[in-house]
Amino acid sequence: MTVAAEQFKDALREWVSGVTIVTSRHGERVHGMTVSSFASVSLEPPLVLVCADKDSNTHGVIAEGGVFAVHVLGRDQEALSNLFASKADEERRFDGLAWEVGATGAPILVDAVAVLDCRVISAHGAGDHVIYVGAVEQVQRRGGEPLLYHRGHYTGVVEG
Repeated sequence: MTVAAEQFKDALREWVSGVTIVTSRHGERVHGMTVSSFASVSLEPPLVLVCADKDSNTHGVIAEGGVFAVHVLGRDQEALSNLFASKADEERRFDGLAWEVGATGAPILVDAVAVLDCRVISAHGAGDHVIYVGAVEQVQRRGGEPLLYHRGHYTGVVEG
């Protein structure tokens, strides 16, 4: 039995996800995209994974550049998430944004709650995505309430 794509997506809407932006660089080309498929893999050594759509421009930059940075977004960064999720003006996402170059050469957005700057150690094809495993070379933590995504809407942590 095959699960229909809409049925699969509908079920996944029940999963609460943190919102991240993954950026990468190859030469002078910088790119980034909003990603919810991010996870820690190992503490020793520190490894994380991100999943990139094979059709995305950012996937190509990660593949060629071999680096990426994961930015955990704060509750007040919905507009930034939307900017990096939209296909409109994709090549101008960094225009007017404050960013610096990380230890790996990946672009680092300066206002994220946390940043993990990574060097790709492996890539695995998985359906219409590529799973990139990265060795974390630098961490920045500014703190703050994270931005969450659930049932097609942004939300924040609810204290109970």
